[in-house]
Amino acid sequence: MRALSSWRSTWILPSGRRTARAQAQGAFIITPSRAAAPPRASCFARRSHRIPPILPRPRGKTLGVVTLRAVSTGLAEGQAPLKVVWAKEGALLPQGEALDARLKGRLRQALKEAGLKAGESLLLYTEEGPVLLFGRGEDDRESGGRLAQALQRLAFPEALVEPLEDAYALAEGLLLGAYRFDRLKTKREEKALTLLLPGVPEALLERARKVAEGVYFARDLVNEPPNLLTPEALAERALELRALGVEVEVLDEKAIAELGMGAFLAVAQGSENPPRFIRLRYAPEEPKARLDLVGKGLTFDSGGYSLKPTESMATMKGDMAGAAAVLGAFKAAALLGLPVELRGYIAACENLVSGRAYRVGDVLKTLSGKTVEVMNTDAEGRLTLADALAYAEREGAERILELSTLTGAAVVALGEEVAALFATEPSWGERVREAAEKAGEKVWPMPLEKAYREKLKSPVADLKNVGDRYGGAIAAALFLAEFVQVPLVHLDIAGPAFARKAHALGPEGGTGFGVRTILKVAEAL
Repeated sequence: MRALSSWRSTWILPSGRRTARAQAQGAFIITPSRAAAPPRASCFARRSHRIPPILPRPRGKTLGVVTLRAVSTGLAEGQAPLKVVWAKEGALLPQGEALDARLKGRLRQALKEAGLKAGESLLLYTEEGPVLLFGRGEDDRESGGRLAQALQRLAFPEALVEPLEDAYALAEGLLLGAYRFDRLKTKREEKALTLLLPGVPEALLERARKVAEGVYFARDLVNEPPNLLTPEALAERALELRALGVEVEVLDEKAIAELGMGAFLAVAQGSENPPRFIRLRYAPEEPKARLDLVGKGLTFDSGGYSLKPTESMATMKGDMAGAAAVLGAFKAAALLGLPVELRGYIAACENLVSGRAYRVGDVLKTLSGKTVEVMNTDAEGRLTLADALAYAEREGAERILELSTLTGAAVVALGEEVAALFATEPSWGERVREAAEKAGEKVWPMPLEKAYREKLKSPVADLKNVGDRYGGAIAAALFLAEFVQVPLVHLDIAGPAFARKAHALGPEGGTGFGVRTILKVAEAL
């Protein structure tokens, strides 16, 4: 098998034609000889069922909706069409106090009369120009997000925003809260908003922009409809990261089969859209550590023959949120120039019903050599991850962080805002938990109860892919742990990966959960 150091993104097409896209991406186009065996780690377009996009994918800067700028003048002296003053429990911050002094106490009087709560606002027209009093909450990141959303509803193109103690959290919140996914609408609001932050270092704002770029990328992938984001299309989006210096390689069914990923291929075989296995490597000079990432990449999950009800299927375009988080983290890491080597592995496919789809009762041979009896075709993610995890370990992973929208049981246990954290090694789990806390993403440690391993025993194979109705999230984590020996953290992000309604840091839809945690984990290594 080729060493990762020799990776290159290679597309091989049967026709040997150099397409415009290939020319733009600098891809190698090779006509395979009938007599020669094709290279193992190449991408063969053996068949193509991709429907042309109804709209072109967005290009250029993704943060065009809002721009952050550092300025030296304070809130009282600065000039802007609108000034934003924070208020909490009737109190103003120092810069707000200075502006209030110039206004002879008018802000404090208005605040006393209005009694603002967190997220509420009051617009005043004063001799110093329009002033927006805004209720500050307990979390500076969420306060920033709610402020950005409030400002988008106003007509001001620019605002001078009083900084908070955690200026970085505020900046990140302003960017994340302003996100929207509306490119598929025929009528789109193109309003741009510039926010000026007095006294905040430009380097801090630049970091917030780069992290937000990664989160936006992940959100866009999750929000993309499944007829547009097929496994092939997801691979194409991954290939875009080459422009940032990320090495990307895409494998097709033939190469996947040669590797022996029987579980992954079984899940994929029901769809006319062929699977893709995506490998990524971000390799800075003299990296201080290495982190291997695995993300679940089901671009659509119907449940297969264990069919989901319609209401459960409605959000299954987001069953690749783990893969999206991995790709978003690679983008942000490359933009930030993190001194850590990242490697990523994504098994991208669809789980559909057809005459070729895998069945309940099938026995599958995984890349690790272990056999699995299928007892539920809707427990497909763990099958694709089993092969991806085994592959990561084969490639020399020292520790693995895996993210997946794996079980509804995790959502039942922890709700829609908290991810379940399972660790085969407590110290590795604690490092990830601490990183998530610093990133502002909620996770909760869960037990890997070994007694539940009995639920996975099969009379005809090494394992079953599901246990009984109890402890489903734990059983799924135990299943994944069967396929690696190195320390593994499994984040079940089924709850927080997709928001069913608008929230402080964004609209309904993909949240990009996990990107910020991955970056904090990498920086702490």
